[in-house]
Amino acid sequence: MHFFQYQGRELFCEEVPISEIAEEVGTPFYLYSHRTLERHFRVFDEALTGLPHLVCYSAKANGNLAVLRTFIRLGSGVDVVSGGEIYRALRAGADPKRIVFSGVGKTEEEIRYGLREGILLFNVESLGELRTVERIAEEEGKRAPIALRVNPDIDPKTHPYVATGLKTSKFGIDVEEALEIYRQAKGSPHLEVRGISCHIGSQLTEVEPFVEALRKIKELYLRLQDEYLDLQYIDLGGGLGITYKDELPPHPEEYAEAIKEEAKGLECRFIFEPGRVLVGNAGVLITRVLYLKRVGKKDFVVVDAGMNDLIRPALYGSYHEVLPVKEKGGKRMVADLVGPICETGDFFAREREMPEPSPGDLLAIMGAGAYGFSMSSNYNARRRAAEVMVRGGEFFVIRERESYEDLVRGERVPPFLEDSR
Repeated sequence: MHFFQYQGRELFCEEVPISEIAEEVGTPFYLYSHRTLERHFRVFDEALTGLPHLVCYSAKANGNLAVLRTFIRLGSGVDVVSGGEIYRALRAGADPKRIVFSGVGKTEEEIRYGLREGILLFNVESLGELRTVERIAEEEGKRAPIALRVNPDIDPKTHPYVATGLKTSKFGIDVEEALEIYRQAKGSPHLEVRGISCHIGSQLTEVEPFVEALRKIKELYLRLQDEYLDLQYIDLGGGLGITYKDELPPHPEEYAEAIKEEAKGLECRFIFEPGRVLVGNAGVLITRVLYLKRVGKKDFVVVDAGMNDLIRPALYGSYHEVLPVKEKGGKRMVADLVGPICETGDFFAREREMPEPSPGDLLAIMGAGAYGFSMSSNYNARRRAAEVMVRGGEFFVIRERESYEDLVRGERVPPFLEDSR
């Protein structure tokens, strides 16, 4: 459930008409419902009641400080995949002891940063990474808290670009290899072995892959217990999907009940890293129609947002519902909804039936709260969009639209290119 609803013929975010925000902020902009963010977190967290757990929101889905702060105030930790995300999490007020550092390519600088800040866990993805973490911990005079990210070779039945638990994926360590690496790590004075981690993919719409992954992790956990290696944590990652079009993902309660059943007999704390399921439907991208264009028999609706703002349709062929901010009724059309970027892949919808808009009309691209702004860029020297959050009857700009000066910030022209006239 989200709080983007029509009142009469006008689309509101909570108690604020979206058209009023657009008049003040300009377009395009991302818009988030605070009430939806809070509701989604509470539903997910409360579904896990009875299972010792820590929810660590996945910052890569949407790293805005206000979004992070919303979840942190509700008791969330943060799952990060870079030094920049550690910095963001700390700036938003996260407890370092609730930060989990995942990712296959951590740099020495990032590992050192995480160690110095005292984060909860490094999810280590290879023997090479383990050796680097161990060396840096020795240099810092610390013991690095680690889990090994295990690749359970599970088909998550999702888009291949976001499937991360198969043997062909770059992520994680083979289960049998992991067993030997755990044995090596156990004897290190600079490593503190705390857990097992896995993450099998994103936008999953079935429970069974999660259960199957936990079943394999459980086998490894019990084998390690037999070798007198007591682990405090099992990190099951994230990946629970949402509805963009006609998907029917499991409700968090169904997901939680399945995990609880499989987790019986395990005396540890579970870590969950939800991202999309918390923020996906809590955000929309608001854009304004620039032109209607016909090429032969094909119609195009050209808007002021582009693939640099929301790349999911171009990258994954993803579906996003498109709604008029003000319903007019009348004529309908079949058209491609496209942006101004100089790429044929710059589209939000293809051959989509929609109410025929007019130049100047506002459209809402729904389900854009996850992997929207966080994957945006300055391609074509376009300024990144503003971000706005609504709480009740008020709205707040939580990221200003970039200026043209921002586009060249940090760039330097070397002396030999300076005008000598």
